[in-house]
Amino acid sequence: MPSRKSQSGRKTSRPARRRKSTPNSNSWKFLMAALLVVAIIFAVKACRSNDPELSPGHTDFPASSTSSSHINDLEIARYSDKNAARNAIQKDYEGFTVSFNPQNGTADWVGWELLKEETDGSVKRSDNFWADADVKGSPTPDDYRNSGYDKGHLCPAADQKWSVKAMNDCFVMTNMTPQLHALNGGAWSTLESKERLWAKRDSALVIVAGPIYTESDTKRIGKTGVRVPSAFFKVLLAPYVDEPRAIGFVYPNMSSPGNMQQYSMSVDEVEALTGLDFFANLPDELENRIERSASFTEWNRK
Repeated sequence: MPSRKSQSGRKTSRPARRRKSTPNSNSWKFLMAALLVVAIIFAVKACRSNDPELSPGHTDFPASSTSSSHINDLEIARYSDKNAARNAIQKDYEGFTVSFNPQNGTADWVGWELLKEETDGSVKRSDNFWADADVKGSPTPDDYRNSGYDKGHLCPAADQKWSVKAMNDCFVMTNMTPQLHALNGGAWSTLESKERLWAKRDSALVIVAGPIYTESDTKRIGKTGVRVPSAFFKVLLAPYVDEPRAIGFVYPNMSSPGNMQQYSMSVDEVEALTGLDFFANLPDELENRIERSASFTEWNRK
């Protein structure tokens, strides 16, 4: 996890040009891509329910892994695609890390640790969106203007009320993705609220969030050409509980009605959709156990 003080970054390849297509074509492709994601969600959940090896299983973290230094040293996400890894621009902000994709104009993933004491704070929401001049391809707030999409936080402002700098940093445009308001103000916001309740209960969570793109996701907005994803993922790790656990969620970029449990899945299943390997430097046996299964009932208990 990022140091609270780190501000280093590196530059890499230039952003892709904005693709031109008709609005009707874009809308149709986006709808089809989102429906495809919905179908994938329910398909993987059906496979999981029929596989006896994917029943919940627990194990203890080694004693050394319960220290904050261990969590700070977690490899949050590893790319399976070497080109994606080479092109990504990773930068630490106050309290979270961004792995930015200049071709998409959005992060591939954003990761942070949410401590119990950070869930309540006195710092007010800033709403001061800003472009990061140190990150090549960073979009600007104007790219989202009149686009029909919210500037959707991956690391939410409500998780950064513990520090003025953390609050200001979380409004950086490299932390934003084009989200339909039906998702941003609906199911996505509900999940964020749940995460804070779970962090209070479990002492801390490690959270990773990002967009999911399919080949049909060709719509782009603004002069920078920010690519619109058809879905979003989150994976959560509770490292300090007696029986450590992890869970994933995938939501299509549209209104997502129904129970939150419908959109939950194992971390392994999220990895299959994203091409990312989360928490890769955990001991293999531990990583395999907590990532292959997910019990929403266990996560949602009081």
